[in-house]
Amino acid sequence: MPEGDHLAELLLGQAPSCSWLVNSAGVFERLYGDCSGIFGKPVEALAGRSIAQALPKDAAQAWATRFSRALAGEIVSLRERGVETVWNVSIFPVCVDGKPRYAGALAREISDWNKAEQDLRQTVLSALKAQEFERKMAAKFLHDNVGQNLTALGMQLDLARMDLEAAAPEVCGRLAEIQKQLETIMEDVRDYSYELNPSTVERAGLRPALERLMTRMRNRFNGSMRLNVDPFLKLDSNVAPAFYQIAQEAVENAITHSGCSSIEIAVKPSRNGLALEVRDNGHGFDPGEVALGRRGLGIMSMEHYAAQAGLSLSIISERCAGTAVRASLDLEDGKRAL
Repeated sequence: MPEGDHLAELLLGQAPSCSWLVNSAGVFERLYGDCSGIFGKPVEALAGRSIAQALPKDAAQAWATRFSRALAGEIVSLRERGVETVWNVSIFPVCVDGKPRYAGALAREISDWNKAEQDLRQTVLSALKAQEFERKMAAKFLHDNVGQNLTALGMQLDLARMDLEAAAPEVCGRLAEIQKQLETIMEDVRDYSYELNPSTVERAGLRPALERLMTRMRNRFNGSMRLNVDPFLKLDSNVAPAFYQIAQEAVENAITHSGCSSIEIAVKPSRNGLALEVRDNGHGFDPGEVALGRRGLGIMSMEHYAAQAGLSLSIISERCAGTAVRASLDLEDGKRAL
């Protein structure tokens, strides 16, 4: 081996990172450094083997998609979580004679940096919690003060109209028009109060709340929307609002970002309890790329509501294969069911 190549091998093998080359057939040709933190297997178990042979099915499918993107000329940046470590990974085309022949990758452990980001996320989630309190207070003011005063005003106008019905019928007509406008304002106040305060779900029930959500979203979404929830389903007072808020964020994300034509919301039995699922048929994404820093406020909000209610949250997505948001509740032998 020429001395330059030998030095390159030493550098790559002893660097505080790991790297590898995958050919167009999906075979690991070269690996440098300790990749076990990412793939869960030592270099010896990967070298010379295809992705499908070396990795579990789900992981193999995700990595194969990423390598295919690199072989098509794309640079893919993502964050991969191992058993005890977190890695930043860059996957890029390696060209021969000007054409991509291999997918190269460079990965560096960032577990300490990831902890700092987690602390920052907790700060953001605390701000969300404070915002949620303010929203509830605003909703209470709209319902208890504005709404009730508008109702009282409507009753006074009705009495005035009856008093003037014989003496000034033309005035009664004007009062009737004012009452119609007042009813529109009252409906708007009720709707906005409902959106601000998820505790309304506790009074109306989860299914009616989700039906109302879908009605509202249809004003912005021309695709099909389906709801599959048992109308008699009752949940713990902490869980129903969390299911609703997660569904609302998931639908909002689907409409805004996914380019989907179909959305389905379902609450159904799971292995240990109940699960909310929101599915779309949009273009999807690589969860590793979201973990790298493309995590929007919607996903953080879903994580916040799930944590508050003790739910397990997962987001399953693939490029060109849609997205499924799943929040599951372990009923603990029915203790949290009503």
